[in-house]
Amino acid sequence: MTSAVSMSRRVAWVVWVIASIFYAYQYLLRVMPNVLLTDIMRQFDIGAATFGQFSGVYYIGYSLIHLPLGIMLDRFGPKKVMTLCILTSVIGLTPLLFAHHWIYPIIGRFLIGIGSSGAILGVFKIIRMTFAEKQFPRMLSFSVMIGLIGAIYGGGPVSYMREVLGYQAVVQLFALGGVALALATYWLVPGVATTTSESSVLSDIKEVLGNKKVVLFCLLSGLMVGPLEGFADVWGTVFLKTVCGVDAPLAASMPSLIFIGMCFGAPVLSFIAEKIGNYLLAIACAGAIMALCFLSLLLGHFPAMAISVSFIIVGVCSAYQILAVYKASMYVREQVAGLATAMANMIIMVFGYAFHTIMGSVIHAKGGPTEKLALLAGMSVIPIALLLAVGGFIGFIMQERKVQTSC
Repeated sequence: MTSAVSMSRRVAWVVWVIASIFYAYQYLLRVMPNVLLTDIMRQFDIGAATFGQFSGVYYIGYSLIHLPLGIMLDRFGPKKVMTLCILTSVIGLTPLLFAHHWIYPIIGRFLIGIGSSGAILGVFKIIRMTFAEKQFPRMLSFSVMIGLIGAIYGGGPVSYMREVLGYQAVVQLFALGGVALALATYWLVPGVATTTSESSVLSDIKEVLGNKKVVLFCLLSGLMVGPLEGFADVWGTVFLKTVCGVDAPLAASMPSLIFIGMCFGAPVLSFIAEKIGNYLLAIACAGAIMALCFLSLLLGHFPAMAISVSFIIVGVCSAYQILAVYKASMYVREQVAGLATAMANMIIMVFGYAFHTIMGSVIHAKGGPTEKLALLAGMSVIPIALLLAVGGFIGFIMQERKVQTSC
C-alpha cells in the first residue's frame, strides 16, 4: 500500500479534493431527477411508474458494480478507475440530450449509477493512500460533508438554473463539468496501484453472504432508506407542491434539508450510540423517529417551517446508514470486515431501486403525480417500511440481550 509519507502533503490534499468533488458531483447526478421530473416525463412521454424505474435503476447500477469496482481500485489504482467512472457517468447523461425513446435514458441512468459507485469507493481508497490511518475518520467526514453539499445544491440552485437556462442546458453543464473532472482526475491523481490476494476473494464473499445475520441486518437497514433515496432524491418536490401546497421554488429546495440534517447526523448518531453503548438501539430509534415524521406529514397539514424542521430531523436520523455499515462489520471476523462493509452498502443501496419502483408504480396506479391521493398513497410506502425495519431491529436487540443473559 502506498503510504501517506511517500506523497507530498500538497499532492495529498489535491488528490483528496478531486475525490471529494467527484463525490459531490455524483450526488448532484443522483438528485437531479427530483428537479427535472416534469421535463423528463414530458420529453419522453412517460408516466410515474416508468419515471420511478428511471430514477431507481441508478441504484441497481450503483450496487451491482460495488464489489468489482472495489477490487479494481485495489488492482489498478484510483487514477484509471475513477477517470473511467466519471466518464461513464457523463455518457449516462447523453440520452437526455439526444434520445427520443424512454429506454435510452433508463440505460443512461444505469450507467450513471455504475459511475457514481466509484465516488465513495474512490474516496475510501484515496484517503487511505494519501493520509495516515488515524486521519481517516476525520478526512472521510469532510468528504461526506462536501458530497452532501452537492446534494443540497441539487435542489434550489439547480431548479433556478433550469428556470433561467432551460432543462437541456443544465444537463449539458453537468456533462461538461464531468469531462473537466475526468481530465483533472487523470492528470493529477497518481497512477499507483495496490494488489491483494485474489485467491481468497471468492471465499471471502461467500463467507460474508453466507452469514445470515449480516444479510438480515442489511435487509432491515435497506428498509430505512426510503426518506433519503425515495423522498429526498425524487418525489419530495412534487409531493410538497401538490399535497402540501408549497410554492415551487421553496418545494425544490426543502428536500435538501434532509441532506443538511444528514451532514450533521453522522457525528450526532455516532456520539449517541457510543454513549448508550448500543448501536442497534440507536438505529431502531432513528427509524422510529423517521416513521413518526412521515406519518405526521401524511396525516396532517403543517406550515412550511414545521415541515422544514421535520426534514432536518429526518436527515439526522438518515445517518443511521453509517452506524449500520459499521455494525454489519462487527458480525464477521476482522479479516473480512472491510468486505462486509462493502456488502452492507451494496445491499442497502439496492433498496433505492425498490423504493423508486414501488412508489412510482403506486402513484401511477392511483392517477399519477398530479393527483394528491396518488402521492399520499405512494409516500405511505416509506413509513410502512420504516416500521417493519424498527420491528426487525427490536427483534435483533432482544436476541442479543438473550444471548448476553445466557452467557
